[in-house]
Amino acid sequence: MKLAEALQERADLNRKLDELRDRLSNNVIVQEGEKPLEDPNGLLEQFDAAVARLEELMARINATNAATFDDGESVTALIARKDALSQQVRTYRNVVNWASQTGHRARGTEIRVISAINVHALQKKTDDLAAELRRTDNRIQELNWKTELL
Repeated sequence: MKLAEALQERADLNRKLDELRDRLSNNVIVQEGEKPLEDPNGLLEQFDAAVARLEELMARINATNAATFDDGESVTALIARKDALSQQVRTYRNVVNWASQTGHRARGTEIRVISAINVHALQKKTDDLAAELRRTDNRIQELNWKTELL
């Protein structure tokens, strides 16, 4: 199994667990004399089986990520870089948006607001970081499809 396939299965399992939680909440309490639409014990068994499979997959995915290297960097390090870049890009985009909103005067006599940062320079930096984020993500995706799961 390729690492990418394991990641897809992990995502499917997480969705399944969410669905099972919802189904459990809908079936653990019923009116006296009524039966639940689904057996909560059977749902709990399905939930436990899915959690066990998820735990196994996560351990194997993490081991594979730590043991897989590209240009001297592990997939784990690349994922950490991607997460850090995502945080930067998201925050920088917000800052650029906030700093760009300087034209909120109803009359010319009201207080004028100006940006405290160089919006153009920060937008350029944001664009550069977003490009690096895309390259890093593409590199991770390529490795995911080339790497066999441990």
